[in-house]
Amino acid sequence: MEKLSIIKSVVAVGLEPQVVDVEVDVGAGLPGLTIVGLPDKAVEESKERVRLALKNSGFDFPQKKIVVNLAPADVKKEGPAYDLPIAVGTLIASGIIKPKEINKTIFIGELSLSGKLRATKGIIQASILAKKKNLSLVCPIQNQAEANLISGIEILAAEDLKSMVAALLADDTRIFSKTTGVKDVPEPDYGDYDFQNVVGQSQAKRALEIAAAGGHNVLLSGPPGGGKTLLSRSIISILPPLEEEELLEATKIYSVAGLLTEDEPIIIRRPFRSPHHTTSAVAIIGGGTYPKPGEISLANKGVLFLDEFPEFPRSVLEALRQPLEDKVVTVSRAQATYRFPADFILVAAKNPCPCGFLGDEHHECKCPATQILSYDRRVSGPLLDRIDLYLNVGKIPLKKIQSSQKEEKSSEVKKRVIKARRLQISRQGKLNSQLSKKDLNRFAALNEEQEEFLEGAAEKLGLSMRGFIKVLRISRTIADLAQSKNVLMEHLAEALQYRQREQ
Repeated sequence: MEKLSIIKSVVAVGLEPQVVDVEVDVGAGLPGLTIVGLPDKAVEESKERVRLALKNSGFDFPQKKIVVNLAPADVKKEGPAYDLPIAVGTLIASGIIKPKEINKTIFIGELSLSGKLRATKGIIQASILAKKKNLSLVCPIQNQAEANLISGIEILAAEDLKSMVAALLADDTRIFSKTTGVKDVPEPDYGDYDFQNVVGQSQAKRALEIAAAGGHNVLLSGPPGGGKTLLSRSIISILPPLEEEELLEATKIYSVAGLLTEDEPIIIRRPFRSPHHTTSAVAIIGGGTYPKPGEISLANKGVLFLDEFPEFPRSVLEALRQPLEDKVVTVSRAQATYRFPADFILVAAKNPCPCGFLGDEHHECKCPATQILSYDRRVSGPLLDRIDLYLNVGKIPLKKIQSSQKEEKSSEVKKRVIKARRLQISRQGKLNSQLSKKDLNRFAALNEEQEEFLEGAAEKLGLSMRGFIKVLRISRTIADLAQSKNVLMEHLAEALQYRQREQ
């Protein structure tokens, strides 16, 4: 009788998958199950889940000393995903089953007490690892759509432990099906968040179109009821659909975070994250005892919307500065350093003062001057300097709201955004928001008259070097939307409009 079995599973170190050998030893000693190898509480509790799942699936649980080692032992293991490999390892080590080629298969899945398999996070990482190592994969049937994103791997999606064991013992290669990869992703429906539902605000829509086309950050300022939130939420409807690589990356991030559901097993639309202003720095940036991606990573390749921008704690806002520049966030711990992607468009909205009516013709602002000054200072200059476009969103007259005039649909704006993005990728391999000064000298070269105009405007507006570069990036995006090969004076003039903010 075999006394030791080794079953392959997976652990996500940051976003990257790594093989875990689930070593199960059944031997003499006091009956019991011990798990070692840096397990968390959820892994520790798998003892009872595995014991009862085996019993209720018609298998005898060995009345011997069982030791489970999760190797490598210096990597933290968390979650119930190791239930299935521990159960299979126990059956093999105790001699109850003897399936062939078990060492060429990755097992991952949570067990219920009845032996049913439950959906588990981290499946796409397991699929990536299986393809890389030329292994097959056994997972819960609820995760089949997620696993299917990675093409060319053999997969067995099982409903319960009993049927899975029966399939493995059948020694029939047809029990494994081949994954097909990303296929026929439906166009997402954004419902009411469409530009045609935003009355007026043509300048704001134009600014958001520029932001979407070049990947630029935006700050909308204005009194309550002007449409800042609706505009901000509608930007997602003019962004291009996710490319296959972006879809996989987004799904990988959400899988690690445990945010995929049975109804939405893959991410088909660009993420739009809107955390409340009471959200902690760890939830926004990422981290924790077992580091997980935060809101800025969940918004990767999409939009991070921060409503009531000055109400966020100063420490949270300052933590955004580095990810806004680097498009990646690094979380360091004593054991390891984790890198999470953070390539998002920041859309922030704020009132001009705490009550919101500063400068309003019809409502008197009752905020003391000191309170207004304190409100403005909640967002630091260095952070504001990292925002590309500033826009004041005024109230729409009631007569215009009731007008029957039709607004342009998001689908029409999206076509221009897609054309502009394709132009940027074919020319420089990245969006304009990521162009360096050297890149701009090559792709947004100015003539002598334009340089003099821009230098004079930069001096008048008090632009920093970063602000100066952002004007060039925005003007390059405006030129791309106009399908212009060169940056013209009119493009520079429009770009400068969006760098003027209230002092």
